[in-house]
Amino acid sequence: MEQVALVTLLMSLQCIYFSLKVGQARGKYGVKAPATSGNELFERVNRIHLNTLELVVVTLPAMWVFGYYLNWSSAALLGVVFIVGRFIYAAGYLQAPEKRSRGMLIGFLATLALILGGLWGVISALFV
Repeated sequence: MEQVALVTLLMSLQCIYFSLKVGQARGKYGVKAPATSGNELFERVNRIHLNTLELVVVTLPAMWVFGYYLNWSSAALLGVVFIVGRFIYAAGYLQAPEKRSRGMLIGFLATLALILGGLWGVISALFV
């Protein structure tokens, strides 16, 4: 369980990191709050942050359910894969929007594995 707790905190730090990058991009590209458009490079940084937040909301509970019902270490490993995928996604997206797919797929597949595994674990427990 401690591994999943650690990965949860690492995901939180990743979200904070991406949030700070949005703030830096606002200053660098002159996009004053509350605006969220006006410069394409700012918009990419902002989308990296928002897309990550959108997936973390799904990934975190799935990771905990997977860990509880199946295996804590495997849940943590899939969580790390998600984090790495998000960094690959961010690097690709900053280069060019069409280069974000590989990282997005890595994170998405990790999340899907956590959801399906957690679902399997819960359903199995219901019938034991």
